[in-house]
Amino acid sequence: MASTGGPFPIENRLVRKGTLCFLAGDPHPRWRSPMALKTAPAKAGSKNPPPVKAAAPKAAPTPAKAAPVVTAKHLAAGLADQQNLAQKQADLLVTSLVGLMVGHLKRGDRLRIGGLGILEVKSRPARMGRNPATGEAIQIKAGRKIAFRAAKELRDAI
Repeated sequence: MASTGGPFPIENRLVRKGTLCFLAGDPHPRWRSPMALKTAPAKAGSKNPPPVKAAAPKAAPTPAKAAPVVTAKHLAAGLADQQNLAQKQADLLVTSLVGLMVGHLKRGDRLRIGGLGILEVKSRPARMGRNPATGEAIQIKAGRKIAFRAAKELRDAI
C-alpha cells in the first residue's frame, strides 16, 4: 500500500481538476462530477461491491384540479335565475356594470364594493430592469396597474 504522506492510500484519493474529479489509480480513469464520487467505486479485486442505495419510490403526482372559470355569461345566467329576469336583460345588466367599473377606473376613481373589496389604479414609476435572456440592462417605462384589496367579509368567507 503506497502512501504519499496523506491519511489515505493513493488508490482512494480524489484528484480535482476544476469542478470535475477522478480517482487516482483508477484502471479506467474518466471524468466524474464530485457528486458522483461521494462513494468510491470498489477495487478491481474486491469480492463485495459497495452497497447501492435504492432510489426512493416517487409518489405519482396528483394533477391539481383547476378551479372552474366563471365568466360574465355565467354571472348573468345566475342573476337571471335569482331575480326572474330575461337572459338578455341580465346580460345587459352585467355588461353595463362592467363598463361602468372600467370607466371609473380609467378616470382614476377608487371603486369600493361592499362585501367584495376595493379596486383602484396605482401608478408605477419607471425603473431599470434586466433582459433575462441576455442580461442586458433595459429601461422599463412608467405605467399604471389595477390593485384589488379584498374586504374583510370576503376574506372571512373564504
